[in-house]
Amino acid sequence: MSPPRILTVAETGSTNADLLALARDGSAEDGLWLRAERQTAGRGRQGRDWQSPAGNLYASTLVRLSPGDPPAPTLALVAAVALDEVVERLLPSPRAAKLRVKWPNDLLIDGAKLSGILLERSGDWVVVGIGVNVAHHPALADRATTSLVAEGVAIDAATLAARLAEMLAAWLHLWRDDGLSPVTARWRERAHPPGTPLVARLPDGECVEGRFDTLGDDGALRLRLAGGATRVIHAADVFLV
Repeated sequence: MSPPRILTVAETGSTNADLLALARDGSAEDGLWLRAERQTAGRGRQGRDWQSPAGNLYASTLVRLSPGDPPAPTLALVAAVALDEVVERLLPSPRAAKLRVKWPNDLLIDGAKLSGILLERSGDWVVVGIGVNVAHHPALADRATTSLVAEGVAIDAATLAARLAEMLAAWLHLWRDDGLSPVTARWRERAHPPGTPLVARLPDGECVEGRFDTLGDDGALRLRLAGGATRVIHAADVFLV
């Protein structure tokens, strides 16, 4: 496979929004990446602002869905395992052992958030947006954060983007040819251990407390509740307790 094409701009509102616009006007290219040195209107899950100081990775790529592809939302899992594999190779051994994937696609190092992934869709096109704290990490009220620099990794955002683009292309090939099974198998290997206490904040505001059971074959989170029942979660913000 030829290396993915990565366009770089000094500043934009949102790399996700820019690629969605290309998809809508018919000038999109499957596998195209857009990286910005800085974003002025970055978004996280549920429309939250995403802080975008220069030095971190802000990048998005386009995936054109084909008949027979696994469900589009599972691209979040694909992006998570690809990013995890890249970061694991970069981290010093003691810190690499602390790297985990939290459902559905956050990377944590010793419980501190390193990255975020956001999917957006327009017709047959899905934009996969990935933000990684490379040189800086924000102070958040509801969770610990970290950056690659803070973890002893010396890498720039452009180099990280190139490595990630190639890794994601390889995982997308598996996802399309072999289905979701290789992705979920890798995700389970990289997740926090079964029994880890979690709280899931659902889109309607309900909070569900339980323990991590497993990742379903369809990519859903399975929480073991206090009474022994299993709750299947398809969409939520999930926090370690």
